[in-house]
Amino acid sequence: MDITLSLEDDVALIKWDDGKKNAITVDALRAINSALDEAERKAKAIVIAGRPGSFCAGFDLAVMTGGDTVAITTLGRQGALFATRLFGLEKPLVAACTGHAFTIGAFWLLACDTRIGEQGKFKFGFNETAMGMVLPAWAIALLQARINPNLFLPTVAQARLYNPAGAVEAGLLDTLVHDGEAIAAALAQAQQLAALPAAAYAGNKLSSRTSTLEIMRGDLL
Repeated sequence: MDITLSLEDDVALIKWDDGKKNAITVDALRAINSALDEAERKAKAIVIAGRPGSFCAGFDLAVMTGGDTVAITTLGRQGALFATRLFGLEKPLVAACTGHAFTIGAFWLLACDTRIGEQGKFKFGFNETAMGMVLPAWAIALLQARINPNLFLPTVAQARLYNPAGAVEAGLLDTLVHDGEAIAAALAQAQQLAALPAAAYAGNKLSSRTSTLEIMRGDLL
């Protein structure tokens, strides 16, 4: 997977692109975390983005269906830790959702402050129930913090998939722009947020997330 970091006017843009659907591996996560380390050092606000047509399709299926329980557990835990890191980030964090977002990719959307999606034939959701999985405590806590309460059961227990407009209603996205415009819109939003007093932004954001982060970290650390 190709991970790029660019900096412009106090805003960092981190993009990931595997040339396909942006399936996440441990190596990809290591590189993304490294890019986020640099972005936190150098920028006042951060944008994360996928490739055209896919923000993130989830974990690499070759790993998740390969039968190696250690590899499966390691990848799942690293993806969850990254979601926790995003949710606890002090700096403004904007997601440019350039397409589909499933499972861990959808959790990463939930963890961002502002989520800008694109109109198109894209799908969003969590298929863990359909796969026979019970979500762990860290995931339920994040879902409860961000998903529309009226759609919590359909989203989480009934594995409902959403189109972009439905994703806004469910709480996976905040707003929609035309196809191909999410990154530009996210950068513009990040520029505005970067101009706010950093300590006040961090304090007011994280004060509302204390209990959720305690559950997430307690489940993973």
